[in-house]
Amino acid sequence: MGRLIYGPQSLEIDFEDRLLAHLKVAMFTKMRRNESFSLSWSEPESSGYGRSSVWVHPTTPLHFRFHGSKRPSLNRLWIEQFIASANNTGEMTVVPEPAEGS
Repeated sequence: MGRLIYGPQSLEIDFEDRLLAHLKVAMFTKMRRNESFSLSWSEPESSGYGRSSVWVHPTTPLHFRFHGSKRPSLNRLWIEQFIASANNTGEMTVVPEPAEGS
């Protein structure tokens, strides 16, 4: 389980390493373009379910901490889905990984 450490208050958000690797690429792509967006995800049962969101600005401090040392192969379609949702709605929503070639 990896962790996204967000903002000056160091909010810690747990994500699976594979998901986190894809979010990192998508989020850095948006931030490199100087684009702000919200990031939204469903909370796990251990947190009482529900949904959470944070506002991401290009100056927002982010730290991606991965549990494993190996970099996963990336699913380009998943990254493109994250970026497209942020471009279309202003909200990058965490969704399950699509099958490659879908």
